[in-house]
Amino acid sequence: MFKVLTLNNISVTGLNRLPREFYEIASEIQHPDAVLVRSFKMHDWIIPETLQAVGRAGAGVNNIPIDAMTQKGIPVFNAPGANAHAVQELVLTGMLLSARNICPAWEFARNLEGSDVEITKQVEAGKQDFVGFELPGKTIGVVGLGAIGIKIANTAIALGMRVIGYDPKITVEGAWQLSHEVEQASSVDDLLLHCDFVTFHVPLVESTKHMINATRLANMRDKVTILNFSRSGIVDDDAVIDALDSGKVHTYVCDFPSNKLKDHSKVIALPHLGASTMEAEDNCAIMVADQIKDYLENGNVKNAVNFPTIKMAKLPDQFRITIAHQNSPHLLSAITNAIANAEINIMDMLNKSLHDVAYTLVDTAAEIPASVVDEITAIEGVLNVRFLDCSSE
Repeated sequence: MFKVLTLNNISVTGLNRLPREFYEIASEIQHPDAVLVRSFKMHDWIIPETLQAVGRAGAGVNNIPIDAMTQKGIPVFNAPGANAHAVQELVLTGMLLSARNICPAWEFARNLEGSDVEITKQVEAGKQDFVGFELPGKTIGVVGLGAIGIKIANTAIALGMRVIGYDPKITVEGAWQLSHEVEQASSVDDLLLHCDFVTFHVPLVESTKHMINATRLANMRDKVTILNFSRSGIVDDDAVIDALDSGKVHTYVCDFPSNKLKDHSKVIALPHLGASTMEAEDNCAIMVADQIKDYLENGNVKNAVNFPTIKMAKLPDQFRITIAHQNSPHLLSAITNAIANAEINIMDMLNKSLHDVAYTLVDTAAEIPASVVDEITAIEGVLNVRFLDCSSE
């Protein structure tokens, strides 16, 4: 029986992917094998010795201590692309709100007073202050061409916009999905020179912090609209406010209100709604639950931010051991020697690495004794060892 601790409310649709005859799931549980989390900040959370996996029902993992989990050999799974449609729709909404001056126009209409005849006169006199523009023919820059960025780029093409994209790490699969009409920028600075809109879909790391700053704003087109549904640190709020006040920036649309932003007349600040649809919450929970299940039961890894992707078919009457270890020379030979010295035949083996971390799956013809598991665990550089009984499959 696997024990799964939920640190936030997780969609029941996702939790139902974990059969109750094999999984105990609760918001308060001792000695969990896995944790499912959304926004709970885990940096000060004490990591249980029994923990084998963390699943984030969403894309961002800033709330999870990745380094600490990696040092303990614990993969951190997320759900990239599961909320892509929800974020795509919100970005499109932000573009339209900005282009048509919807928010100030709505505020104007809500504050009208007098009889209906008087209101009609005020409307006709005031509507000229909210004249907007149409999207076809405008240029949008998309920084980050993962699942979300690709959807936005393709939708913008369908709307008749010129689209410029930048992502030096775009995958082959992503490139296949991207419209051939999307133009490639050589750098972020190159992209920003040509945009009427720019939207960001990148993680917040040191290299992406303040991608929009005073220097870059000065080189951008006048009346540009900036959309940020990634993380608040991607944009320098002080620099954007100065640019809004000077008229350089038309609108700043973001998902991260602050005291600096929330009352500015040219800021549309939403309460972190990017993935807040029932469908996205279900999709994220389903994806991460399936990944946790496959890891706990089979040792396979998919969409872990700190482990390599690896999958090896399980065969009947074989036994599996999984080893998370440092990506160092001689470790594999030490692992296989420990198994061979126990007179156990290796039937299949697969090893993958990601940066400094490696992960190895080993299937054997006989059950591996606890003494051999202990011997492998004691090898310098080994982070975590699990024995999976596949004989009943």
